[in-house]
Amino acid sequence: MKAHTKETQAGISPDKAIALLKEGNERFVARNMASRNLLDQVSDTSSGQYPFATILSCIDSRVSAELIFDQGVGDIFSARVAGNIVNEDLLGSVEFACKLAGTKVFVILGHTACGAVKGACDDAKMGNLTTLLHKIKPAVRATTEPSDASQRNSKNSAFVDDVVRNNVLLTIEDTRSLSPVLKEMEDNGEIKIVGAIYDISNGKVTFI
Repeated sequence: MKAHTKETQAGISPDKAIALLKEGNERFVARNMASRNLLDQVSDTSSGQYPFATILSCIDSRVSAELIFDQGVGDIFSARVAGNIVNEDLLGSVEFACKLAGTKVFVILGHTACGAVKGACDDAKMGNLTTLLHKIKPAVRATTEPSDASQRNSKNSAFVDDVVRNNVLLTIEDTRSLSPVLKEMEDNGEIKIVGAIYDISNGKVTFI
């Protein structure tokens, strides 16, 4: 499987980009990964890169976007930060990826049993992590059930996963409000900004 070229990248629509990611995850789950020579792709991309997708995921060691979407060298931009939240630096990187490098979709990828989300649910505090977890707190507040305070913590896996989902949705909203560049591209149909959840128990990605 060859690395993407300027021509193949140009022929991919935002919907097609999402379809390619879904197909890659299906291969991953089915243990039927595409045959590719990564060193050949290193050579193919030595003079330029033409990825079709940008994916923001958590730093969790189990959530490597290239692996779970079965992609090779030069196929995707992969941004990672605990809790898959956005800030000025990260959005600047994504603006480069979409506006200048030509990717067609920006995926905010959360995952089940996220440790950063658990920390936010438990109001954990530790150095710079405190500031990061504060950015996830709106998702905790947006998750209204259960209302019993004793059930609103990291021991309640269903609550945690509901917060994970809300965190992805709120991060999409933050992206649109904090990045006029990406919002305009989406409004013009040049890109799509979407959310997805990776299930660490079975390898499946569900787009939301």
